[in-house]
Formats: sequence, C-alpha cells, structure tokens
Amino acid sequence: MSGAVERSLKVLEYLAEHPEGSAVSALAGRLELPLSAAHRLLADLIRYGYVAQDARDGHYRLTTKMVSIGLAYLSRTGVVDLAQPLLDQLASVSGELVRLAVVDGDELIFVAKAQGARHGLRYDPDMGLSVTLACSAAGHAWLSTLPKDDALSLVARKGLCDPRDFGPNAPTSIAAVMDYVNAARDKGYSTIVEVFSPGMTAMAAPVFGADGVAVGVVTIAGPMVRLTEQRMAKLAPDILSTAAEVSRASGASALFRKRP
Repeated sequence: MSGAVERSLKVLEYLAEHPEGSAVSALAGRLELPLSAAHRLLADLIRYGYVAQDARDGHYRLTTKMVSIGLAYLSRTGVVDLAQPLLDQLASVSGELVRLAVVDGDELIFVAKAQGARHGLRYDPDMGLSVTLACSAAGHAWLSTLPKDDALSLVARKGLCDPRDFGPNAPTSIAAVMDYVNAARDKGYSTIVEVFSPGMTAMAAPVFGADGVAVGVVTIAGPMVRLTEQRMAKLAPDILSTAAEVSRASGASALFRKRP
C-alpha cells in the first residue's frame, strides 16, 4: 500500500508540472513505471476525482480538486485572513507585488499575495510555488535566520541556480549564495537584482513565531526600472514593519504554529 501511495503522489506531482496534460507513455517513462502500472494509478486517481482524461487527445491532467483542498486548508488555518490586510497595505505603499511564503519543513511556499501595480508592467508569478532558495530574496531571507551550518547544508541539498534558467546575477556557488545570506543577516532583510529573473528585483523580510523561529517571509518584487536598489532601501522600514506585524499575528494561525 505504501508503495502505491508513493507512486500516486509522484504521478500527481508530475501532472502538476504539466498543466497541459501528459500522455501515459510520457508519464510512465519519466517516473520509470511499467505502462500497465501507470494506467492503473491514473484510473484510480480519475475514480477519486484528482485526474481527468482529455477526450480529444487522451492526455491526463489534474482536476481542480487538489486546488480546492489546498484553498480550504489555508482558509481554515486563518493565515490569509490575518495576513491579507497587511499585505494589501504594503502593496499599496510599494506599488509592487507583495507575497507571503510560509515555512513547510525545508520548503518555502507562497500562500498569499497582493498586487500593488495598477498599470504598466506587473510581475505576478503563480501562487503555491515552492521557493528556489539559492536564487530568491525569500530564500535568502529565510536562510539568514538559520545557523550558518544549517543554511549551508540546506543550500547544498537543494542545489544552486543555473543562470540560463534564472537571472544573469544568479549565484552559481554556495559561497556566492552565502554572500547574499550574510548580507540579509546583517540588514535584517534581503535584496536581489536580476537574480531570480532578468530585469526583476525583489526584497524579503522574515516572519518569526512566538518562539523566535522563522515561520515565513514577506516579499516585494517588481521590475528593476521601478523597484530600484534605492527604492528598496526606502521600502526597508515598511517591509520590516509588515513582517513584524505578521509575526505578532502568527500565533492566531495553525499554519504558523510550531510543528513537532
């Protein structure tokens, strides 16, 4: 049974990376599953409503059931209710995209956002994404709260950035990542310029639980023509204030409470 559960989860994760759908042969090949086993798993997932098969090309794709479960979970934890007004206020002040990521094991996951840009270029990546720690402001801010050895270990385990997939300034060594992390530790917040994406900048400040352990991160991101390094310096008190307010409210949300 545990093997079947593991394979089913891998199928769901694979389909989450292929929103356009996937042929069973491609899925089976990528996950190294026998074709017959892949068919059985997909049939079970269809039966439970997590997967659907397109009648036109036969490809398999996720339904919105997983999304609805995730949204229901977030709603019941209260995290969006407590954080959204604070994110909205920071978005209004900054005029840029503001997001909240929460710590989940050794991952950072974006769970809430507010868009401050009312016209022109808007930076608005998908929610629910796991943060790439080595080449994101959010990742650097969280890593800066960890003991140095723990941060080094986590970066080594999660991997570095390929500038072909990120921005031209993406760090390509652990030492380079730690330079960003150490700078964030010194300032209390992180900043990046063309690291995550070409032409984009971002900054982030950690959110702490009642026990002093970081439980999340607040970020501001936008195009570098607007969100310049000078602008980020001016916004530093605002993002730190917002992160502190989310920290004070974090005890009201089950999602932020310390996990065993």
